Order: sequence, then C-alpha cells, then structure tokens
Amino acid sequence: MHELDITIDPQGQVKVHVKGAKGKKCLEYVELFREILGGEVKEQQLTSEYYEQPVEITEQSKTQAKVMRK
Repeated sequence: MHELDITIDPQGQVKVHVKGAKGKKCLEYVELFREILGGEVKEQQLTSEYYEQPVEITEQSKTQAKVMRK
C-alpha cells in the first residue's frame, strides 16, 4: 500500500513523503501531486525505498502461489 505524508508549514511550503512505493514509482506520485498543486519542486531527497526494486505480482505468480498452498 502506498501512502503520501503531506505537511504544509505556516509559510505555505508543502512537503510530501511517499511511503511504500519502491523504485521510480514514488517520483510518479510526487509529479502527479506537483501537477495538481501547480507548483515546483524546490528540493528532493530520495529515501532508501527509491533504490529498492519494485515487486510486481503477475497472474502467473498468483496462480503458482495458489497451487503451492494446496
């Protein structure tokens, strides 16, 4: 599950921390959020999750998991 932790300080500066999105997926969320607000990114810090490989579950993996449980 992916989460956006959004903080707006008294001066109106917005900070977004994406949780649970591995790899470049987090940047997609930030870009979407930036487009909605119509602002610009002044600073960007990548977390360790950015460098992790995303996990993708395919239909074949789901089928294999069901067979292994039986």
